[in-house]
Amino acid sequence: MQVLADRVSVEGPHGTLVPETSLRVASGELALLHGDPGTGLTAFGLALAGRLRPSTGTVTVDGAANAARLRELVAVVDSPGVSEPDEALPLRVVVGEELALAGLPANQAEVTRWLERHDSAAYARTRFENLTAETRTRLLTALAASRPGIGLLVLDRPDRHTSDVDSWSMLAHEHAERGLAVVVLTATVPVAALLRPPALVGALDQPEPQRCRLEQEEMIP
Repeated sequence: MQVLADRVSVEGPHGTLVPETSLRVASGELALLHGDPGTGLTAFGLALAGRLRPSTGTVTVDGAANAARLRELVAVVDSPGVSEPDEALPLRVVVGEELALAGLPANQAEVTRWLERHDSAAYARTRFENLTAETRTRLLTALAASRPGIGLLVLDRPDRHTSDVDSWSMLAHEHAERGLAVVVLTATVPVAALLRPPALVGALDQPEPQRCRLEQEEMIP
């Protein structure tokens, strides 16, 4: 699977949110996209997910412009005002809601089992706002990846929670290594602190995504 944003721009009520930007990512690849803090990066992420129509340009999946297919394939993780959980809820409630959203069993026993599998049962009653940044991003990404049919994860500015680049970049790499396409939107961390040169908002000629899953691994049934 390949998702391509070609010269995508988004206009807001008070001006341009996203200038023309191109980005490509495929299964088993990790792409970083860096831009200014604010709503522009989220708008681009929503355009990638088929949830927002670009003002110019197209987003295609395997060469076809199909917003409905994108909505099935793409999960936008921890997006402010869109998919971030209510900070006052305990973790067990957040997990239950996310499992239900994915169409998976979400009763108390299933939530407990899910937390145990992800080494987080001790935090079941912890308010979401009190989780560490690493735990927050790890669990939300795992929940999104568990949705049936998901092929692309878009992590919306995990750097807004922590200056520890390794904590979320390693996590993103792991999911791409398992075969998903992964895009991480970044704004707070300086470009120089990133582990590889990112794609930039407003650019059309972008660096190649990082290949995380070897082709021979993809051929294994």
